[in-house]
Amino acid sequence: MLVGQNLGKRFGGAIALEAVDFDLRSGEVHALLGENGAGKSTLINLLVGTFSPTTGLIEVQGRSHASMSPSLASELGVAAVFQEFSLPPDLTVLESLFLGREKRRGFLLDRKGMRQEAEQLLKRLAFEIDLDQQVSHLTRAQKQMVEIAKALRTSPRVLILDEPTASLTDGEAEKLFDAIAQLKRAGVGIVYVSHRMSEIRNLSDRVTVLRGGRKIGTVNTAEVSDEGLIEMMVGRPMGQLFPEISYVPGKVAVQVRGLSTVDGAVREASLVAKAGEVVGLAGLVGCGRSELCRAIFGLTAIKDGTVELFGEAVARPHPHSMLERGLCYFPPDRGAEGLALSRPVRENVTMSSLDLRSLKAGPFLDILRERRVVREPLQELKLRPFSPESPVSSFSGGNQQKAMLARGLIKDYEVYVFDEPTVGIDVGAKSDVYQLIKRLIERGACVIVSTSELPELINLSSRIYVMHQSSVVAELHGDGKTEAAVLSHYFGNPAEERRLQ
Repeated sequence: MLVGQNLGKRFGGAIALEAVDFDLRSGEVHALLGENGAGKSTLINLLVGTFSPTTGLIEVQGRSHASMSPSLASELGVAAVFQEFSLPPDLTVLESLFLGREKRRGFLLDRKGMRQEAEQLLKRLAFEIDLDQQVSHLTRAQKQMVEIAKALRTSPRVLILDEPTASLTDGEAEKLFDAIAQLKRAGVGIVYVSHRMSEIRNLSDRVTVLRGGRKIGTVNTAEVSDEGLIEMMVGRPMGQLFPEISYVPGKVAVQVRGLSTVDGAVREASLVAKAGEVVGLAGLVGCGRSELCRAIFGLTAIKDGTVELFGEAVARPHPHSMLERGLCYFPPDRGAEGLALSRPVRENVTMSSLDLRSLKAGPFLDILRERRVVREPLQELKLRPFSPESPVSSFSGGNQQKAMLARGLIKDYEVYVFDEPTVGIDVGAKSDVYQLIKRLIERGACVIVSTSELPELINLSSRIYVMHQSSVVAELHGDGKTEAAVLSHYFGNPAEERRLQ
């Protein structure tokens, strides 16, 4: 279906991709795996014609092309769904689905025909979206579904999916997987980019691994282990991914007693987190763990219950006051809530610490001082490339995450709350985040980690609270802190629930 021969791409003096061969067969899912900055995005942008290759050829169904363009790729049946959305915010879902390819009756738009086709498409995908809803009012997950539906509306022969489930719940992702199975049976070739090993294992037929802009190899998915793929990606064994953390629990840093939120997303939740330990929050998407983190930080209104920091009750948590009290929170959606994407990394790192004397010259911000201050946290997190003056939007997802996390290193916070700290980033960047958590614990900080990644929970946490249907239903520690034990509480455990209440 699709062949890339000796593909290379240079941006100025920088080599983004070098001598990469890639092929896609009819009716297969071919996964692309690699760290952020490995060349995955560059390769798929070459395949869809976003920019032209410096070297090499692209062949689509037997015809060679020295370069592609988006219009040519579309004519040849190549469609892509990227991580960053391209939907005009002021249009409706229906208008977005047909933008540039509107159905017409003579000189007039065939609105009835477009609506019927859109309804059939969404029904086939089992996506529940209001066609008359304005894009700006959609959730991130709904926008992802519209992007997927828009790509499939053109009946592509080649479909490229770049982290398609990063914003979807487990149920929504299952609907996408069903659609992928249908496309495979119809002979569509699918290029699938994901950092989620379980998806690559369950969906793909072959995997091509990139590292440092070069192709490391292509393997049959059934013939390689997860450990083998990770070692190809990062150049080191998987066993070195999670650091050994020595927990020395000290005084109680955070105590939540019977907390319920106004919106009902959290009900009578209680937990204790001490200095010098990592406390994990587990549960399915929508169970209330993210909402609990937001309530502790003051982003969600509390109806009942209390939040205590180092023994002192906080009557009404508010982000500004919680930062002043030494609690730092990192949201799961860095693009929507964590970062000002158009601004330099430097500004993003210091935006919550502009009251620091080390950043000021009298009453004014001293940019030269600011530049010096941000260097150390960004070097500690291994920002790549190291360019604090570049806009955050120009960096890969993993490095955008590092820019957000560096904000927590400007001050010596005592409590760090991470909500999905490794979402949408590669294994190498995950390792850097885990090392950061280890260093925070060694400094005596308290760390709370809410994550859907079971290996993170097991390997990082000293204790784990499991949530189900807005409530804490179990606390696991010691030998009881296993994946099987966590999973056993995902759908509720009445006996345990009664004991905790």
